[in-house]
Amino acid sequence: MRQTYGLGELLEDQLDADPIIQFGTWLAQATEAGIAEPNAMVLATADADGRPSARTVLLKGLDERGFAFYTNQQSRKADDLAANPHCALVFPWHAMQRQVRVEGTATKLPAEEVEAYFASRPRGSQLGAWASQQSQPVESRDELDLQYASYERQWPEGTEIATPYFWGGYRIEPQVIEFWQGRVGRLHDRLAYRRTNSSWELVRLQP
Repeated sequence: MRQTYGLGELLEDQLDADPIIQFGTWLAQATEAGIAEPNAMVLATADADGRPSARTVLLKGLDERGFAFYTNQQSRKADDLAANPHCALVFPWHAMQRQVRVEGTATKLPAEEVEAYFASRPRGSQLGAWASQQSQPVESRDELDLQYASYERQWPEGTEIATPYFWGGYRIEPQVIEFWQGRVGRLHDRLAYRRTNSSWELVRLQP
């Protein structure tokens, strides 16, 4: 399988000086292009022994501080981040022949941000957060459904569902943000922002 690249180019004078603003521009363009779940990102972590793992999560917050997502804090990803906060993100927008890669450090979001976001979630997602002991074995799908049903009874329709004590969020504070655009002949454009104290340095990388 081989694809010919050539939908666009990426030149230094096309980019904003702030990589967060530039990312927001590309995210908006991916949304307008009809990319399915353009906020889906691969989160790569490693445990204390350096064993890596990766999974797709959803970007749920973006500002000058970084990239935010929410998860069960008893999950493997949370265990990894507790032992080793260094991690990476990849936004794979294949249909646009684009990719954004982020390297950074994860910090926990404050409780007020977590509770505000949890309150905004659909009821089914709130109940699912309680029902799932993420990454733990379960005997069958039926058992999982029974766990969900028990929380439905605990919080009948119309009642406010509490934020689980084991549920939270993280912000990835970026140190490197790399923008990739596919080009003809595999001479792809790679432009990376690297944090230097309070500013960003932009460098072109060979493909």
